[in-house]
Amino acid sequence: MTRTLVQQHQQQVHAASANPSKEGCGRARDWAEIQERMLVPLYEAVYERLEVGPGTRLLGLGCGSGLALLIATARGAEVTGVDADQERVALARERLVPDERPVAAYANSSAASGGTGAPGRSVTGPSRKYGGRSRARVLTGGATAVMEAERPVYDVITAFQPIGVAGDDSDGLGPALAEALPMAGRGTPVVLAGWGPPERCATSGVLRVAGRLTERLRKGGGYRPPLRDDLENVAARAGLKPDGSGRVSCPFGYAGMESALRGLLSTGVFDAAVRATDQSQVEKEITEALHPHVRRDGTVWMPNVFRYLIARTP
Repeated sequence: MTRTLVQQHQQQVHAASANPSKEGCGRARDWAEIQERMLVPLYEAVYERLEVGPGTRLLGLGCGSGLALLIATARGAEVTGVDADQERVALARERLVPDERPVAAYANSSAASGGTGAPGRSVTGPSRKYGGRSRARVLTGGATAVMEAERPVYDVITAFQPIGVAGDDSDGLGPALAEALPMAGRGTPVVLAGWGPPERCATSGVLRVAGRLTERLRKGGGYRPPLRDDLENVAARAGLKPDGSGRVSCPFGYAGMESALRGLLSTGVFDAAVRATDQSQVEKEITEALHPHVRRDGTVWMPNVFRYLIARTP
């Protein structure tokens, strides 16, 4: 698995460097091509536990560039994804509905990554794979439009974007869940994800760079150690009842230092640090923090543990 992952990253780094015109949507592309795949073990563990398959109707909050949705469709599920990042949504559309016309933006939807209620939310799905082809329908006019169905629209809701390493990274989940939960029946599983204990996440030492740079200038944001009850607190505020949890090994593996730097910056964890200092300073300090994780062949490898919580709607 390691060799395959690293070889794919090497090809992607060369392709991106050969086309500098991608800079405008480069970070979204870096997320899709480098970083998003690191969480595949998390997606698969959750889908296996919840028996996601034919007949499952899944809503992905903060769906990013759609890899988790693609895995769900491969299991036979019908999926809908929402995200605040228009560029990531465009990449998700390429994966899931390649023949679909441009997707209309939500006017007032907050059921997306960040969930702040800002205009310009977008939707991808529902989509289902049939013999390698996609069939999709586009929802417009707001997420609540699908509530006209005779029975609850979704029977699984996921929020796979990990929380617990920044002071405000869970703020948007409340509004997003508030909008999504009315579209689910009683007892519907809602999946929240977060970082595991710092001592079991090698990447924690790198993420601390964000905290140091923001604290140095007394700016907000940046890294903070995950707390044991981060996920439970979000569930409680949303009125959800915890119904099980699990831990999954999700190692971060990169072809080299350049790939690692691009992948980590695409997560958004370092955005506050960039605002507090500058891009070159952040890249320099991340590079220094990554050196202990560089292997003899030049690849970068960091073992991590992520946690997920399954909570049920009342």
